[in-house]
Amino acid sequence: MLATVFGIMNFSLLMPLLSVLFDQVTPAEAAQMTRKPEFSFTLGFIKQFFYYNFGSIIQEQGKLGALKFICLILIGSVFLANVFRYLGLRIEGVVRAKVIKRLRMAVYERLTQLQLGFFSNQRKGHVMSILTNDVQEVENSVVSTLNVLFREPFLLIGYFVVLFYLSPSMTFFSLLVLPISGGIIALISKKLRKQSSSGQDALGSILSIIDETLGGMRVIKGFNAQPYVIHKFEQSNNWYARVATAIFNRRGMASPVSEFLGVTVVAGILYYGGSLVLGGNSDLEASELIGYLIIFSQVLSPVKAMSNAFSNIQRGLVAGERVLELIDTEPLIRDKSDSKTLPAFTQSIEFKNVGFKYGAEPILQDINLTIEKGKTIALVGPSGGGKSTLADLLPRFYDPTEGTISIDGVDLRDCSLHSIREQMGIVTQESILFNDTIFNNIAFNKTDATEAEVIAAAKIANAHEFIMQSPDGYQTIIGDRGGKLSGGQRQRLSIARAILKNPPILIMDEATSALDTESEKLVQEALTNLMKNRTSLVIAHRLSTIQHADEIIVLQAGRIVERGNHAALVQQGGLYFKLTQMQHA
Repeated sequence: MLATVFGIMNFSLLMPLLSVLFDQVTPAEAAQMTRKPEFSFTLGFIKQFFYYNFGSIIQEQGKLGALKFICLILIGSVFLANVFRYLGLRIEGVVRAKVIKRLRMAVYERLTQLQLGFFSNQRKGHVMSILTNDVQEVENSVVSTLNVLFREPFLLIGYFVVLFYLSPSMTFFSLLVLPISGGIIALISKKLRKQSSSGQDALGSILSIIDETLGGMRVIKGFNAQPYVIHKFEQSNNWYARVATAIFNRRGMASPVSEFLGVTVVAGILYYGGSLVLGGNSDLEASELIGYLIIFSQVLSPVKAMSNAFSNIQRGLVAGERVLELIDTEPLIRDKSDSKTLPAFTQSIEFKNVGFKYGAEPILQDINLTIEKGKTIALVGPSGGGKSTLADLLPRFYDPTEGTISIDGVDLRDCSLHSIREQMGIVTQESILFNDTIFNNIAFNKTDATEAEVIAAAKIANAHEFIMQSPDGYQTIIGDRGGKLSGGQRQRLSIARAILKNPPILIMDEATSALDTESEKLVQEALTNLMKNRTSLVIAHRLSTIQHADEIIVLQAGRIVERGNHAALVQQGGLYFKLTQMQHA
């Protein structure tokens, strides 16, 4: 507001400056120079007060002194206008940074809260595009919105207040012409929003292809598929380039169109006002008409800025819709409002009449299973039988669509997710590691872990020896997804992480199926160490590794078809026996 006041003063001072230079001081102005005004909150008081002091200086120092006086005031007002403008920009910068910080944080938090099924249905590139490009578009839109809401309206209001004061008739004439240009710019902005939506989708497609390429580079090279993936990328890239070009063309059109229309309006006012002055019918003198035109020409600046801002806002709205759609996605798996903390595990885990469906397709049906504390239960069966899904129900990655799962008689759906997962450790077939040090990967989320505790966990997991042979020991960076390590080394780090957590319940998607014989032996020994004195639910791919399980559950088509220990199941000669025979063949 203050920047606007002093900015308008800069141009208002041009009128008395022109009057002095061209010796065109009017009788009205001369009268104001000799009469001290009474104070009031009006533009008239400001004008009279200025002319009174202006007249005093002319009398005391002559016209050259008055010229110097106006120049000094002009310098002072320009200085203050820019100081306040800078302070305004600083405030804008703080608001901008905080809005985007909170928005990005809200998106990331919601991503961590969403159920695993959400990520099965979404391309990672789409999510990455929302977190990066869409949030960036919203950031640009926030700045434009701040300008449209605060800075530019103040300038417009300030300029028009002065213009109406100088000449109501000419200002009314200008207001009849300005809406035409505003309508044309609004039409351009409306079409821009539709194109922006296509642009965001195209960028999401590009990021998805990049992510898939980086993750599958070994397969791409192995199948000589470089031309195939390059062609696929080229198609998405061309699509994005076409959409981006159309967006830039339309955005670029807003500024020159608004400038052309603005200059046309100024030319119209110049002709209208000039004809009145020349005909002696104007309420403005020639110097005032020039000052009026100079001030009116400044109206074009905020109008142009607002037209550009509306273009940015249209893009920001599209991006904002995608961001807010993600933020507003409610997680299907979440705590009840009255959820309680799961007590420490002491007795048993019970699956009672459990069923689960993906959409309309049943994955598990009529599962009844009790896991006593300290026992090892193995899940075996053909692929697609529901083994991983059954294991995922225990930490509530999904909730059963039928039946209940309880620990010590407490329904897991009544307990907080944090308290359930706090009592569980998970070792997956695919070792999930992070691009960090070995130490931080083992101590993941256990920020108070000491070096001695981490080393002890690594020794139990048969990992200490290879860690000490690494370039920087426990501080060695292992690369993206642990890419600098072998499969067996990655798996032993995952086991060490689970050992350090020391959970009473273990869920293991058997970690040895993809390893060579030597690595399998080391990892199997580490798993045996991990399972001591713990309750374990093991998904078995190599049946030889679970022969000592307390109970083996055979799943087929989502149902339990056999159960018992290894010897009993072999003796039955059923599905389990056939599976063991196939693996020994």
